[in-house]
Amino acid sequence: MKSYKAMWKMIMYRPAMFITNQILGIITTSLPALIGLITKYVFDKISGETTIGFNVPTLIIILFVTYLSRIVFFYIDICFELLQEFIIGALLRENLFNNIFSKPGADAATKSTGENVSNFRDDVNQIQDFFVNTLDFISTLCYVLISLYLLLKINVMITLVVFTPLTIIVIIAKLARSRITKYRKDSRKATASLTSFLGEVFNSVQAIQVANGEDRIINKFNKICDERQKLTLKDVMFSQVLNSVFKGIVSLGTGLILLLSARSLSTGTFTIGDFSLFVYSLNIITRYTNFFGYYFAQFKQTEVSFNRLTDSNNSISLEKLSENNPIYLKGKLPDFNKKRKRNKLSSLEVKNLNFKYADSEKGIENINFKIEKNSLTVITGTVGSGKTTLVRNLLGLLKSDSGEILWNGETVKNPDKFFMPPSSAYTPQIPHLFSDTVKENILLNLEDNNVDISEAIKSAVMEEDIEHLDNGLDTLIGTKGVKLSGGQQQRVAAARMFVRKPELLVFDDISSALDVETESKLWDRLLENKNYTCLAVSNRRSALKKADNIIVLKDGKIEAQGKLDELLDGCTEMQKIWGN
Repeated sequence: MKSYKAMWKMIMYRPAMFITNQILGIITTSLPALIGLITKYVFDKISGETTIGFNVPTLIIILFVTYLSRIVFFYIDICFELLQEFIIGALLRENLFNNIFSKPGADAATKSTGENVSNFRDDVNQIQDFFVNTLDFISTLCYVLISLYLLLKINVMITLVVFTPLTIIVIIAKLARSRITKYRKDSRKATASLTSFLGEVFNSVQAIQVANGEDRIINKFNKICDERQKLTLKDVMFSQVLNSVFKGIVSLGTGLILLLSARSLSTGTFTIGDFSLFVYSLNIITRYTNFFGYYFAQFKQTEVSFNRLTDSNNSISLEKLSENNPIYLKGKLPDFNKKRKRNKLSSLEVKNLNFKYADSEKGIENINFKIEKNSLTVITGTVGSGKTTLVRNLLGLLKSDSGEILWNGETVKNPDKFFMPPSSAYTPQIPHLFSDTVKENILLNLEDNNVDISEAIKSAVMEEDIEHLDNGLDTLIGTKGVKLSGGQQQRVAAARMFVRKPELLVFDDISSALDVETESKLWDRLLENKNYTCLAVSNRRSALKKADNIIVLKDGKIEAQGKLDELLDGCTEMQKIWGN
């Protein structure tokens, strides 16, 4: 799909609004042609060169009413235009979000934070602006055609001179399109790099201070800023040079028109009213001629934005980007928190699961195991053995190349949609906490009167920590839980899982930042509750001792599985892990 087809699809999202907006725009933009015509009649009436029936005062009243009408239409048009601009921006951003959330979790946001911010802010704004300018372009074209008709009736030669600059500007804009595209791409990329760098700095303040790296960070910041300044300056300067060229062409054309008009006046082929109409139209056509040049340049910049939004990292097509999904601007919002079906767990079986990372031999191969209800299964292995990759494939965060996952003997067709609360809950190696209270980080939009948050906190061995926080559960923590220790962050994430009471709990090295005593308490409390079925990634002895089944991974394959005593007797890899 081409960019212009995507624009048409967005136009058809609210066709009635677009047509209304366009009609208002045409009326607003075309009324100056009527104003110019009335002005011509006023001057011709004063000089006695017309036989029109209205007298001068009546014509002036009509002129005033026309001016007033244009103000009213202009105000209504702006209101519709702003609403339509907002709708287009909301639609694009919604489709971008839908695209992110429709992909497996590990592939959802492969771009840097800066790139994503630039896409959602700058590129969407560019498309919004172009959409509105398209409305203006069509309105302007209508005015130009009306003026062309009126002026051709008066003097063909001068009219052709009036519209010559427009033709030259369109040709120049077309010749300059490759440079416009290049400079805009480079400018947006530099802005994204700066935004991404700032995000990393804000999230790593403590690490920078500990490493005494402030000077290096400042130097890198200055270097990125200098590069962005250079590339943005090129983009802005080229646009300004084009605008200057356009204005220069128009100014030369204006001088030539005035000379021809003066000559026609002296020969009597031009009336005073004709001259006033040409001068009035010339002023507006001059502005619109510049706008035509700007619009064609903006078209290329908008193509850059479309390409940035649909590149390989975003994996969204123009069809999906411009898809006509509902947006909610008024009335009651639908219930987006629909209660998910609880799929009671009797057994979970994995058969012949395979996955390889792109352009790499690493992954998992021929994985087979079974988890029984109310059991603890531990996946263990050395660094790089594929433990996290296996868990992510099971949960649909990575899309498996082949294999089958069976829940109670039935195939799970869409793991990424199925393995969610209340069926299952997952905590990764590094849990993500938000800049909010501890309580809200645990609940994450759950109603606290429908859940037992105290029980979840106790299961996570977090009750004493909550007591020592300044405001208990209402203590505000920063992004990524900067006010909490590593162990506290992991246990807040664990409490987030427990409060949802899922059928299956999946931990990826949840106890790595815990001391031995706290870790032992966590597993004891977890296993005391016979309603939980757990799958954990861990090399810690306390977890391995309590496991009902241990899966030993090596180079992405299952080396052995069974009870701890059995594996210590017959598995070299398990002996190596236990010895460490």
